[in-house]
Amino acid sequence: MLSLKQRIDAFEKLGRFLSQFKEERKDEDLQKLNQFFLKEYHTIIKDAELFNHWFSEDNLHFALEEWSQALSREQLEAWTIDYDSDYFEHDRGTKTVAIIMAGNIPLVGLHDLISVLISGHKALVKPSSDDAKLIPFLAQMLVAIDRDFAELIQLADGSLKDFDAVIATGSNNSSRYFESYFGKYPHIIRKNRSSVAVLEGAESKEQLEALGEDIFRYFGLGCRNVSKAYLPADFDVQRLFDAFFKFQPVSENAKYGNNYDYNRAIYLMEHHDFLENGFFIIKEDERLHAPVSVLHIERYQDIQSLKKNLDNLAEEIQVIVSESEVFENAVAFGQSQKPRLWDYADNVDTLAFLRSL
Repeated sequence: MLSLKQRIDAFEKLGRFLSQFKEERKDEDLQKLNQFFLKEYHTIIKDAELFNHWFSEDNLHFALEEWSQALSREQLEAWTIDYDSDYFEHDRGTKTVAIIMAGNIPLVGLHDLISVLISGHKALVKPSSDDAKLIPFLAQMLVAIDRDFAELIQLADGSLKDFDAVIATGSNNSSRYFESYFGKYPHIIRKNRSSVAVLEGAESKEQLEALGEDIFRYFGLGCRNVSKAYLPADFDVQRLFDAFFKFQPVSENAKYGNNYDYNRAIYLMEHHDFLENGFFIIKEDERLHAPVSVLHIERYQDIQSLKKNLDNLAEEIQVIVSESEVFENAVAFGQSQKPRLWDYADNVDTLAFLRSL
């Protein structure tokens, strides 16, 4: 059985390898790995973009950079330090955990894979068809870093069988299927969630530009992307358009552009009130989730009342982005797509779940 130190060593090495998405950042300490995999790594990145046009080069590089930082030794040790070390070091009877991954943004399923492996379990992985290049490659990389992972990682081809627990991520529709099919197993089943921002009105242009990163990164497809903003009653929406102008290049992506054109046409035909700037739409709407290229906004009078309303919507919200002290667990502007290893999806502690098996 791999010790916790061996697993952390392997993941840290993978993190350093991932940081080499630019040729000039070659890590000389990884000479052997680079000899066999670095060229293929760059090819895989290009293939991932060609295979899924939502996976732009910029977004792929962002995801890889964030994962290279998340898999630092400092983060890995901080992630596991709150758990009894005996949990990681003793063979409690290895379980096989089926992981059904989403593919809305690059490498969105990697956290579940790392969680299962660092817990000492076996991973039966079903990657999303939308992220069919990167995840299998990284599984191959882990085996190359430490051969013992060969017994712990299996990529599923077809239906899943012979597993003890399930971690599945999908839409509200697919979650109903997951509940029906996997409900008899210990499980984590994730549904759709949205993220929101709360502005107080005194935000600087720099803060609003950072909020744009929370909205436009990954074209708004992630559950940590802000799709709804709560604004003070007297907030001038033009300030958002001014701050977001720098994100105009998102419209150069054909898929994003098609979504913008479609949503604009629908709103015009249905006589909805909305504001737009040629690549982005702002629309007053009570719903949390907004389609690609659209930000829903809602005005509020009292921030304490707003907090109570959002507390009641906690099961539907992934992240609150705000600088307000009213929201204790909010993340700062520009940080929603930079989660740490212990920032669990849906606030469900994956390691605690795996420990309970």
